[in-house]
Amino acid sequence: MKKLSIIVPIYNEEESLRHTISSIIKTMKQVPFSYEIICVDDASFDRSAKILLDLKKSSLVHVISHPINMGYGASLKSGIRASKGDWILITDADGTYPIKQIPRLLSKKKDYNMVVGARTGNKVSIPFLRRPVKFFLNKYSSYLAGRPIPDLNSGLRVFDKDIALKYWNLFPERFSFTSTITMICATKGYSTLFVPINYFKRKGKSSIHPLKDTVRFFGLLSKLSIYFNPLRAFIPMALLVFVFSLLRAIRDFMVSSDQHIGNFAIGLFFLSIQIFFFGLLAEIISKK
Repeated sequence: MKKLSIIVPIYNEEESLRHTISSIIKTMKQVPFSYEIICVDDASFDRSAKILLDLKKSSLVHVISHPINMGYGASLKSGIRASKGDWILITDADGTYPIKQIPRLLSKKKDYNMVVGARTGNKVSIPFLRRPVKFFLNKYSSYLAGRPIPDLNSGLRVFDKDIALKYWNLFPERFSFTSTITMICATKGYSTLFVPINYFKRKGKSSIHPLKDTVRFFGLLSKLSIYFNPLRAFIPMALLVFVFSLLRAIRDFMVSSDQHIGNFAIGLFFLSIQIFFFGLLAEIISKK
């Protein structure tokens, strides 16, 4: 029987931490799994550490404490590094994910390398300002992967530990661990199932910073474009620049008295070629 390691990253979650862990223990009684719970405290400065000391009395709960704040990705990596299970299940401690859906995800896991709780259920509480970014990111990642990805970065999912270990160096310390493993599975031949779930309003204050995470968002787009199926990103870009160069050349030809094509049109033409070959080079490197 497969052993399951449940990893819960924690950063200032005193309002919902105890309820989350107790809900996991109660829910796991419904499934025939050997499991462990690994709580990773990412240098919380509220009462989370004290609550974890109490929860640690359970033989099922193991606690890892970071001396400094290292980020969401680093917390998950610390948990995976310490885990003993063949499968990894991750969930947040802020009360947003439906813990009761864990047995449902696990029941489907044996047929897939990863099962993701996609936040597309009947009740989904995502802040209004985050919705356009989430929509665009899901659509763009679906285009790169060549298949629908309804939720790129859901924090409730179960996956084979071997996948994380194989691509360990690709996972960031702070941002986009979940996005990265989704794209790995979607583009490297790993089977993935997206199961609709609800998503609740979080308890406590969010650690998301709009400005910082917008910058990280564009960084993530660049990473997705370059590493995962780069030709699908660079060929349209090259074609767009080529069309602009062609239109500019036609304009120069029509308006100049000596039917001369300007340097700007020529520069755009060579830029389109450079973009294409950069994408080709990125494609070759990504396949190694």
